[in-house]
Amino acid sequence: MPKYRIAELNVEMAPKHPTLLRQGEPYLYDFSGEADVVVDFSEEFYAQKLKEHPELTPDLCEYLWMGFGFYRKLVQYDGLMLHASALAYQGRAYLFSAPCGTGKSTHTSLWRKTFGEDVVILNDDKPALRQIEGVYHAFGTPFSGKTDQNVNIGVPLGGICILERSKENWIKRVQGKDVIFPLMHQTLRPPDAQNMDRLLANLDQLLRTVPIYRMGCNISEDAARLACETMQGGLE
Repeated sequence: MPKYRIAELNVEMAPKHPTLLRQGEPYLYDFSGEADVVVDFSEEFYAQKLKEHPELTPDLCEYLWMGFGFYRKLVQYDGLMLHASALAYQGRAYLFSAPCGTGKSTHTSLWRKTFGEDVVILNDDKPALRQIEGVYHAFGTPFSGKTDQNVNIGVPLGGICILERSKENWIKRVQGKDVIFPLMHQTLRPPDAQNMDRLLANLDQLLRTVPIYRMGCNISEDAARLACETMQGGLE
């Protein structure tokens, strides 16, 4: 089975369709020993999912469920997935999370427009977060939603921002307890009690150690500048 290195974990999975074959290529890694994570589904499994979701192609079905398989096991390694657009800038990662259609990708593209090539899009839809040696990092993964914007690097997490649309730009730092439910809706919740407990513990530690913000923004470059100035200032 092909071997990969994703979010500092050794992973085995065997994609057969173009999307994951292409997006997984930068993550190929010939490790020795046992894998930390094995993602493997039968043809019968995929056939059932395609029956349940006739709107999917076999390619997209494989891409989605292999991603779900990886992220469900990530909770066992002090990690979680957050539905967000994640960028890296000046040595820190910043995540922008919100329901679909709110403008996460639009906002991170404003950072690229405003600050140039120093901004790297880690993952435009489903970055992996892991606590490593007491510090949360954001990682690119091959599973980046409808786009191929992802890179195989990990960067210390500088902040998470929950976005909403607004005519005027504003941003404020909030307590973790005030955003636990919005973040729960933007992650993958395990179906079993043991891993749900792990997810809640991971979220609790994340909210205790990483600055969290709420932001109302429009699509001006001023929004990117305000977010950058505030979130970088929160690290001082």
